[in-house]
Amino acid sequence: MFKYIFAFLGYYFLGLFGAFIGYLIGSSIDRAKDYGIGGINPLGTGQRKAVFLETIFVLMGKLAKSDGHISKDEIAHVEQFIKKNGMSAEHRQQAIDQFKRGSATDFNITAALEQFMAVCGHTLHLKQVLLMYLIVMALADGKLDQAEQSLLEEIALHLGYSRAEFKQMLEMVLNQSHFSHGSTSSASALDDAYKALGVTKDNTDQEIKRAYRKLISQYHPDKLIGQGLPEDMIAVATEQAKEIQVAYDLIKKQRSNA
Repeated sequence: MFKYIFAFLGYYFLGLFGAFIGYLIGSSIDRAKDYGIGGINPLGTGQRKAVFLETIFVLMGKLAKSDGHISKDEIAHVEQFIKKNGMSAEHRQQAIDQFKRGSATDFNITAALEQFMAVCGHTLHLKQVLLMYLIVMALADGKLDQAEQSLLEEIALHLGYSRAEFKQMLEMVLNQSHFSHGSTSSASALDDAYKALGVTKDNTDQEIKRAYRKLISQYHPDKLIGQGLPEDMIAVATEQAKEIQVAYDLIKKQRSNA
């Protein structure tokens, strides 16, 4: 944000050269803000990474146990999640410990979510990714039971989403998963593609492109890492972006041939 403010001020007073200098100065302040340098923001990306790591796995544990037992599919999904992201040995052990803590019968999610919101609540993309990861986790066994959906909705409300926004995101992630292997041959593929982007056939090409770009931006690796997503947890977000890309390409192809 500061880079644009300083660029504008520089241009106003000194022209193009001033805009360039202002941009550089503003960029330095933005980086300092992110990393907590100079006391501008003590909650830098390092703390956000630690809190995100803790929150995602305690909530995965809670979600897995929400129906009273943890299935083999859910355990396999968490193991695959860790493996797919290539998590470091240290992060892997932390993830296992937090998953076990979250799966305890008496674990209360409120404190965990309050901590997450205090540290990461201003980062829209981290909230989006957290909820997306949990929805994918809930769908690991091929179904979404009422206990899982109720817990996901409770989490979404804590994160600041409305019930309508949660239901839309749930439907989008569910339909995005239909493109996980790049397949577009099913009879319902085109309908799924529209739902995956959160749009309908009545939307214009421009509206669909805007929806696609917004989703892709939310899962952009550089943005997520810059906001505090641990580097060794980026692979799943990247896969989600690929699913969105496949869905969008299918819509574009169909419309160009219409």
